[in-house]
Amino acid sequence: MRILVTGGSGFLGQALCRRLLAAGHTVRAFHRHHDPELAALGVEQRLGDIRDADAVRRAVAGHEAVLHTAARVAPGGAPARFHDVNVTGTRHVLDACRRHGVGTLIHTSSPSVVLGEDDIDGGDESLPYARDPLGPYPASKIAAECLVLTANGPGLATASLRPHCIWGPGDPHFVPRLLRAARCGVFPLPGGGRKRLDTVHIDNAAHAHLLALDRVTPGQPAAGRPYFITQDEPRTLAHWLTALFHALGYAPRLLPVPEPLARTAGAICDTGWRLLHLPGAPPVTRLVVAGALRAHWFDITAARSLLGYRPLVSTDEGLRHLRDARAAES
Repeated sequence: MRILVTGGSGFLGQALCRRLLAAGHTVRAFHRHHDPELAALGVEQRLGDIRDADAVRRAVAGHEAVLHTAARVAPGGAPARFHDVNVTGTRHVLDACRRHGVGTLIHTSSPSVVLGEDDIDGGDESLPYARDPLGPYPASKIAAECLVLTANGPGLATASLRPHCIWGPGDPHFVPRLLRAARCGVFPLPGGGRKRLDTVHIDNAAHAHLLALDRVTPGQPAAGRPYFITQDEPRTLAHWLTALFHALGYAPRLLPVPEPLARTAGAICDTGWRLLHLPGAPPVTRLVVAGALRAHWFDITAARSLLGYRPLVSTDEGLRHLRDARAAES
């Protein structure tokens, strides 16, 4: 197939481009800045901004399928910036797909669209969207996912994948943020990390997207649905962090932070950054605090049965890969 990957220079986007090439597809990546790693792979790059409708239309032309991973991902910040990229950008991709007769659109969403103040222990895709999204990122992802799933029809098959906390070698977001906090020797952990969560290794996340390309076609039962994508190995947050830090040579003391204090800090930072238009991301947010205080692991039966998804890399194996990659870098 001829496939366009939006956000091709990102962590997931690069992994998808590599796998698509290995599977024999013709791949083009659409993103803002030239990427040397993709160039070395031989991936054609179309430079542009997802907020530019004309640039998106030109990039989508001539493709049979689109993997839409481009997004603004951050724990906090100005709501308008998230909306412009994640919602308006997704609308541009959908419009371009319709105009150019693209058959399949796979959108990368997030489990944060259902996260609220309650525990989620083995929840599935019947969970409603969060009534009070825990920040501008999940709010924008709810709006974008609704656009994508509503667009599913006879001419364009769509699906929205919800990979949870993607990590692995080359991760620029999740693991580095944790390690920065761990370097001082003490890691503040709201609630002590007693609740269970699940994550997903980069190889598993990419694998799920390629499976969706095969299964999400017009008129098929896999189309028009969201899918949680995880390791299917829920662990307590404290257990997962300890294993991660151990694999990477860190041994910080996990310092429990009382729930009221953690919630207050998250609310203050969210509000302050929004009202004062402060640069960068807040040190802590409502979304981060809720992720530590509440269980959030998911039933992936839908992905198993309709996409044929099975995790290829276990959590322990993925941690070994991460350790080996870090050793090779040093």
